[in-house]
Parts: sequence; C-alpha cells; structure tokens
Amino acid sequence: MIRKFTRYYRPHRKLFAADMLCAFSISICNMFFPMITRNMVGIYIPDRNLRMLITWSGILLGLYILKCFFTYFVQYYGHLIGTRIQLTIRQDAFNHLQRLPFTFFDKTKTGSIMSRIINDTMEISELAHHGPEDMFISAVMLVGSFILLCTINVPLTLIIFAFVPVLLIITIKMRGQLNRASMRTREEIGEVNAGLENAIAGMRVSRAYETSAHEKEKFYKGNKAYAHARGEYFRTMARYFSGTGLFMDCLMLLTLASGAIFTYRGYITIADMTAFILFTHLFTDPLRRLIFFTEQLQNGITGFTRVQELMAQEPEEETENAIELQNVRGEIAFENVTFRYNDGQDVLSELSLCIHPGEKVALVGPSGGGKSTLCHLIPRFYELDSGRVTLDGMDIRQYTRLSLRRQIGIVQQDSYLFSGTIRDNIAYGDFTATDEQIRHAAQLANLDDFIQTLEHGYHTFVGERGVMLSGGQRQRVSIARIFLKNPPILILDEATSALDNRTEAQIQQSLNSLSAGRTALLVAHRLSTIQNADRIVVLTDKGIEETGTHSQLLEKRGLYHSLWNAQLSS
Repeated sequence: MIRKFTRYYRPHRKLFAADMLCAFSISICNMFFPMITRNMVGIYIPDRNLRMLITWSGILLGLYILKCFFTYFVQYYGHLIGTRIQLTIRQDAFNHLQRLPFTFFDKTKTGSIMSRIINDTMEISELAHHGPEDMFISAVMLVGSFILLCTINVPLTLIIFAFVPVLLIITIKMRGQLNRASMRTREEIGEVNAGLENAIAGMRVSRAYETSAHEKEKFYKGNKAYAHARGEYFRTMARYFSGTGLFMDCLMLLTLASGAIFTYRGYITIADMTAFILFTHLFTDPLRRLIFFTEQLQNGITGFTRVQELMAQEPEEETENAIELQNVRGEIAFENVTFRYNDGQDVLSELSLCIHPGEKVALVGPSGGGKSTLCHLIPRFYELDSGRVTLDGMDIRQYTRLSLRRQIGIVQQDSYLFSGTIRDNIAYGDFTATDEQIRHAAQLANLDDFIQTLEHGYHTFVGERGVMLSGGQRQRVSIARIFLKNPPILILDEATSALDNRTEAQIQQSLNSLSAGRTALLVAHRLSTIQNADRIVVLTDKGIEETGTHSQLLEKRGLYHSLWNAQLSS
C-alpha cells in the first residue's frame, strides 16, 4: 500500500524535496526562540547588556521573516503537490473505469463510484500534502528539542521525554478503531450519493406517480445511517482527542513541577527552567501534529484503499496478439453460444446463427428472449460462457476491442445524450467531422429542420441526459451519430421506438438507405418496421423458434404469425 502511494510523488520529487527543505527550515527557526530566550533571561538581562538584547531581538526578527517565506512555500506548493497527486489518482481511476467490463457497472451503484473518485481522492490529497510535512516537522522538532535539552540537563530531559512513547502507544491502539469508523462513514456516504443520484435521475417518474414521500423516506434512512456512522466516528475521535489532550496537559504539569524541583535543588537555573518550559510548548506542537495526523492518515488511507479497490477490478483484457480489424465484409456467426448474467440462468443456450455480409436480419420475439443480449455480444460488451462469435470467419476475441467497436454502429432503445450541445452529441459519431458533415448526418436523421428552429441551432444545450429534448428528438440525435460514424455493421435495438409514425416512416427510409450494402441487425417489437428485412429470426427464452422472410413466417402460422395478428388487432 505504501509503495503504491509513494509512487505518485515521483513526478513531483524535486518540488517535494524543496517543500521538505522549507519544512525543515521552519523547524530550525522555531528551535532558536527557546535558546535565545534562555540566554536573554540567564545572561543578557542580569548583565544589563542592552546591545546583545537588541542584536538577538533583531536576529529573531530576521528568522521570523525568513520563516514567513518558508511557510508560504510550504502552504502553497505543499498543497499544490497534494492537488496534483489527487488529479493523477482521480485520472487513473477514471481511465480505469473506461476499461472495466459492463458487468462491473451492472452491479455497482453510480453514486458509490462517484464517492470513490471525488470524496475519497479529496482525503488522499490532504494526506499527500500534510502527511509527509507533519511527520518530518514532528521528527525534526522532537529530535532537535531532545538534543538541545540534553545540553541543559539530561535527567530532566529523560523524565519529560519518557512520556512520548506512552502517547505513541495510545495513538497506535486507537488507530484500528478510527480506521473501522472511517471506512464505515465512507461506505454510507457512497450509499447516500447513490440514492441521491438515483432520485434526481428519476425525478420525473417520482412526480408522475406522486411518490415523493417514498423517496424522502428512502433518502432519510440513508442519510440517517450516514449520520449514525459519522456519529460513531466522532465518538471514537472524541475519546482519542480528549485522552491525548489530557496527556498533553499532564506533560506540561510534569515539566513545570519537575523544573521547579530541579531549580529548587540547584540543578538548573531559572533561565534553564524557562527554556525547558518553552521547549515543552515547542515539542507538544509536533505531538499535536501527530495526533491530528492520525485522523488525517485514517481518512487518507481509507480513501486510498477504496480507490485501490476500484483499481483492482479486472479490466477488459485483450487477447494476446490481437489484430486490428480492417476491410470488414460483415459476415457474423454465432456458434453454440451460451451466455448468462452474473452466474444466473442462461439467457442464451447453445445458440447458433449466421448473418451473411450485407444481410439485414431482424430479431423479434417476447421480452426476455435475449434479443438485446445477442446484439451486445457482437461488440464484446460481455464475454461468452461458451461458444464463440465470429466476424468474417475469425473469432471476435482475436480482434482488438477498439478496432472491433469502430466498425459497429449501435442505436439503442434508451438514447443516452451527454451534457452538452446537440452538435457535441452528434459528433460522438466522429469527433473529426466538420460542421457540414454533422449537419448532413442530422438531415439524414430528419433532425435538421427542428434544429434550425432553435435559437442557438446546433449549439443548443440539451441538458443532463438530454432532458431538454423530447424522447423522439433524443432518438434522432442518436441516429444522427450513426449516420456520421457510417460503420459497416449496424445494430438497431428498437432504434425508432420513441418516434411517432410519420417521423418513423421518414427515418426508416434513411435507415434503409444507410443499411444498404451493410450487415444490419435489427431488434424490433413493432413488426411493421421489419417487413422488408432479408430474414426475420424469432427468438424466445428457448432459443430460435422460427426464421425466414416476413411472408414465409406468416405462411408457417407459428409464433410470428401470432405476434403479427396481435399487433394488427391492436
């Protein structure tokens, strides 16, 4: 864990070294005051040496000005190092997210992921800055104070410093409790974030069904669980700080009482006793730093552990010696494919299907038959349990994922738009496209006329998840992406489900033009949209029930015939 954490300092090692040097200089400046005070009280004041009093006062002023510059450097550049480390860890975590399989997102709450990347990295940033500084300054102050006090009186120094190990033992014993309490609060805030994200995303559904009271109750329970966990953490922390605070006060009392006895016995002078008291004040500050550092360490390590748990998730792996997919013909074959989600019941079992180059194949059938799952297997969104999927005669696992997915265009029933403009979202099809190419894609998707009515045109902000557009408009933006991408393989999963009949007819003509000469896989519940498909495959939870053209399947008077008549009657 320490090795993983410290490697983030390597790009900033020069700045970190300068930061530690300034922190060391601050500690040295602080240790001058007790020694100069001792000389003033013990020598210059009794000797009425005004010149030396003024000289050493001036030296102290110069040291404090110098200390001011060192403090500025530590505060500014130290925090800068912490922020840069936070940026790197956060970027690494996000980059890793981009490589995780869909199964991870299926079972992990969005709010929990956000908590790890945002909240936990903030705590890591604080530890990255303050942790090394506090440890280094504390070590310098304790060692420096011990050496200087030994030059005055060794027995009294040993009496005072004998209590330091006691504090360390208390700190170590409390660390486990703080760690467990800190981890619990992180888990609960992750749950609160997940609940909040879910409630905001579903606000329209909540309002439509008048379930705001239910949502409030759910959020209240999650919020209360977090408050309880946080309360337990504060209870543990309060015991720790109150106990160590009492220890510090007792240490000051010990210094005062022991110093008074040693002065009374004539072992030390009043000036020496003054120096001991000042030094005790001085090294109790690094002890307090260590106390606060314990809390900071627990928060930072807990945060880093949670981020590392995320980083430990296995990413999508490339097959060894995978090749780039080029010059696609578009022949797709499913050979004895079996697939299940999260070790559950088989969604597809020993399924075999061949799609010829340039063929338009429609998948129909009852919900739960595996139609969308079949589509998701082609771009390797999920890994098979057995069997294989081939493209142009080669197992798709032999291609790199990036080159495979570049050749496939997907429009799903749930059209997701990113926060940004209409142009930004269409450009996801090809970020190098010109404005003219983007507009042409919108025209093919029957979207350009609508965009021209908007005040800001293609630069109109669509809102989070495209909330400023209607469902049909969002769907057409997704279809425009495909026109812009212009891939050799099309997967249209209920691509026109959110459109009215007139718009659907218009876009269907465009999709027919786009799919001409390309391999196309269509998933549809509205059977009227796939009558002209080269082949229709009826898929149920038992596998492929029927296959053929529209007219052939009607003549068979099987399941497709029943589905067709049911839709006609409705």
